Amino acid sequence: MLLPDLKIKRGAISVIMIPKRIIKKFFINFLVTAGLSSCGMNMMKAEKNINPEELYSTKVKYITGVETSLDIYRGKVLLIVNSASKCGFTPQYGPLEKLYEKYKDQDFVVLAFPSNDFGKQEPGSNEEIKNFCENKFNITFPMFEKNPVTGKDIQPVFKYLTQNSGSRFEGEVDWNFEKFIVDRKGLLRDRFSSFTSPDSERIEKLIIKLLAEPK
Repeated sequence: MLLPDLKIKRGAISVIMIPKRIIKKFFINFLVTAGLSSCGMNMMKAEKNINPEELYSTKVKYITGVETSLDIYRGKVLLIVNSASKCGFTPQYGPLEKLYEKYKDQDFVVLAFPSNDFGKQEPGSNEEIKNFCENKFNITFPMFEKNPVTGKDIQPVFKYLTQNSGSRFEGEVDWNFEKFIVDRKGLLRDRFSSFTSPDSERIEKLIIKLLAEPK
């Protein structure tokens, strides 16, 4: 069963369907977080060897095609998000930019990874995505080339976050605009669903907490 992802455009409502399992998972995660998590602190799986170097050694390409390594973000607090331009959650680009502007001088950065995995809601080229984000939302935080965040061709960043981070927040990405919060040491400290806005109190409190931690 699918539930609607509503997007309002020029007075009309465009309906894009979200699988019911995503809604169910959202509520399960909410209950788990409410009972077991304090301000986003995660519970690491003791049986797993966590290696943040897997994250920092990852080679990526900016949306402009320039290659870099995530090592340049070592020591920073990261909000990593899988994005899309034609999704009901696309307006989250706005609060993501505001959050970045507010804390970027304190070693916080938003890293956006466009993907066409869900509902084919990112069909454009990298240049089209870049122009859309800059013109509509004045995005200034780093954006990277469009690549899969699920399946056999999953890009290394999301393989680390969803399979190898050693946290209870592991698990396949379910939809656009899931938000992963990584601390200064490269550890995944919390994960927020598409339904949690970037300007939520929970996200901002966690970012403030992690920025106060030593490098």
